[in-house]
Amino acid sequence: MTTTTIPTLSPAQLDAFGRELDAIRARVVADLGERDARYLRRLVAIQRRAALAGRALLMAGWLPPAWLAGTALLSLSKILDNMEIGHNVMHGQYDFMRDPAFDGKTFEWDNVCPGDEWRHSHNYLHHTFTNIVGKDRDVGYGQLRVADEQPWRPDHRYQVAYAIALAMLFQWGVALHDLELDQARAGKPRPDLRAALRKVLRKGVRQSARDYLLFPALAGPAFAPVLLGNLTANLVRNVWAFAVIFCGHFPDGVAMFDEQALDGETRGGWYLRQLLGSANIDGGPLMHVLTGNLSHQIEHHLFPDLPAHRYAEIAVEVRAICARYGLPYNSGPLPGQLASVFRRLARLARPPAPTRADRARSNDRAAAPSGTPPRSTRASTLAA
Repeated sequence: MTTTTIPTLSPAQLDAFGRELDAIRARVVADLGERDARYLRRLVAIQRRAALAGRALLMAGWLPPAWLAGTALLSLSKILDNMEIGHNVMHGQYDFMRDPAFDGKTFEWDNVCPGDEWRHSHNYLHHTFTNIVGKDRDVGYGQLRVADEQPWRPDHRYQVAYAIALAMLFQWGVALHDLELDQARAGKPRPDLRAALRKVLRKGVRQSARDYLLFPALAGPAFAPVLLGNLTANLVRNVWAFAVIFCGHFPDGVAMFDEQALDGETRGGWYLRQLLGSANIDGGPLMHVLTGNLSHQIEHHLFPDLPAHRYAEIAVEVRAICARYGLPYNSGPLPGQLASVFRRLARLARPPAPTRADRARSNDRAAAPSGTPPRSTRASTLAA
């Protein structure tokens, strides 16, 4: 593990740390009920009304105030759908309601990434192997170098520009990332790649036809303002989701791990890895709702299946526990966290400085007569 230095906990301390967090989870689970169901249903009602009002106002989009208000409301509805509703429902946070409309195993969201693909790549791979380089596919989304442990490639020189493009097209970037196209390029495609790709394209075509053809056509003479409003709302949702997710995973102080971290990992060790591999965003209640409460990314990684609107109250206890054990609690304002993300991307875009061993191998190659392998190669040849 690199990127940040942390205090070492003894096995007894690690076990006690895990028990304290388990106790928080058990208490919240025992308290789940009508308060949480009422919160979700109220939020869904707000999201639907915002979408309806936004689309209605865009029909008069030739008037600048109507276009601005309609686009803002449609952007809000898409953010709420993806962040506080879709993401959290698909985590099974509201399965206790036993309401088929909010079943985490079948819920679909207004996003080109199909729910089943998200549930596998995010809920299972990411939340099980959080920040394990080589196991957690969300580390860099297959294209960005966000950890020193990731091998550098020449195309990483352009990763800051790529990250900006990814932010603008984030829903498509996530959908294509979940198809594991990087593995396909390496000659190891997933067996169901064609079927999964058809599912993404089918959903993407439906969403695009609705936003960029159906609603603009229904607007008649307001075709262009409605089209532009829908494009803008999707752009706002994409950039916002990118900012929230990257600030929760890749700012300064967030740790990355190698696969050895999984060896003998206890419950307390898993909690510790979730804590160190996450960062929060400071803000008030509105910020938390708009981020899907992923402004409490630490608490989300610790308790991914608890209703996210509970994270603010849980965070007070988690912060106190971290202080008692001398553990860092990474939290900061959105501009600062996002700036540190791009600083990391810029730093890791450069090829790493050669190590002493690299320089020694280079000197060996330079000094060896033509056709003579360097010492390391001769040694491996002799061993064979």
